Amino acid sequence: MRSLRPGPDDPSPGHRMTAGRRPGLLGAALVAVLLAASACVAGTDTEALRPAAAAPTATPAVAGASPSTGPAGPVPVPDTLRFTGTTLAGAPFDAAALAGRPVVLWFWAPWCATCAAQAWTVAEIAPGFRDTVPIIGVAGLGERKAMTDFVTEFELGPVPQLDDREGVLWRRFEVVEQSTFVIIDRDGRVIHQGWLDGEDLTRRVTALAA
Repeated sequence: MRSLRPGPDDPSPGHRMTAGRRPGLLGAALVAVLLAASACVAGTDTEALRPAAAAPTATPAVAGASPSTGPAGPVPVPDTLRFTGTTLAGAPFDAAALAGRPVVLWFWAPWCATCAAQAWTVAEIAPGFRDTVPIIGVAGLGERKAMTDFVTEFELGPVPQLDDREGVLWRRFEVVEQSTFVIIDRDGRVIHQGWLDGEDLTRRVTALAA
């Protein structure tokens, strides 16, 4: 919009528009300017009053869907469970799979009368605590056939039984007599090592599962 005051670039005073000359054209120009300004303001207000688009809602991660999105990383394996072996049935065994849970290791020999007396309690309670407090038998000080016969006689088939005829695990845990129970808590600490009768074993395992 041109200024109403004379400027240095105006061609001549005779062609300058003043308020006193040609009032019709001046009024029309002012109306046009006001309408244009109103349209700009109205457009701005319209955009300001328009509701903003809602931000997309993130889909909640499913706990445990993958190692990267789960609430916790892999369970650390304590030194007490860093051992492997073979079951009497010939299957490989890795104690690291038990990390994060309390574990009971039962060291027994096939000719041990005390072990035979405790075998019925182990056979009775072990299946019920398989997922919370696994009980693992560690057979030693005998021949394989005598060990398998012991398992069959006392119905210990559902309880994992390690073949430790070489005494590797017995030496690792410094077991010097049978029957011995080694109880490991969920943090990998040995909280009991020694003899237990059936009632005390049941009580301790039940408490650990709570």
